[in-house]
Amino acid sequence: MDMKFLQDILSKFKSLYESSKTHWKKMDTHQRTYFTIAFAIVMVLMWAFITAGVITTNFSRNMLRSGVDRQELQVASMILTETKDGEKFWEIFGETGQYSSDHKVANLNNVVGNFYKDNSVEMSFEASKGIYNEETQEIILYENVFVVLKDDTSLKADRLSYDIRTKELNVEGHVKINRKNSFNAEADKAFIDSNYSRFRISGSTSSKIYK
Repeated sequence: MDMKFLQDILSKFKSLYESSKTHWKKMDTHQRTYFTIAFAIVMVLMWAFITAGVITTNFSRNMLRSGVDRQELQVASMILTETKDGEKFWEIFGETGQYSSDHKVANLNNVVGNFYKDNSVEMSFEASKGIYNEETQEIILYENVFVVLKDDTSLKADRLSYDIRTKELNVEGHVKINRKNSFNAEADKAFIDSNYSRFRISGSTSSKIYK
């Protein structure tokens, strides 16, 4: 609250009080009663006004502190990548994104990206949404997930999770796998090894091999 504003109110109140002392002795009993009630009401209103100002100030500061601590960043586009000793392992791009420092999680929309081996693209992917979790070291893609391997094998699913430490992928939810002029398969789940060369399907499965 503005201290000058408060000082002005107190100064005016003091002047009013001094002048009222002069008239107090001239008042009869009824006038003094009314004056006392009015004085009490004014004091209550002033207390409420001052208290409200303090509460509002504290609330604003708490909101500001909360915003600073959280450090939530929203961007028009976001690129995440992992590179070590000049070798790239993966990269992921989101058309829009949001990063929260308190949870160390990036949420991405309209996602595309690649997984690498020996600096060569072994797998490309796209999805409506994606999550990068720095703490669990995991990338999750979900909604309209589509993956293409280097050998022209394509895969569709509801969800894909990539373990950054093991370089392995788990796929689940209406999994459909197709290799042109070779075979197709459907399953509840699929596992792709760290070399991106072999996969295993499980759950309710069906497959067809072409000769």
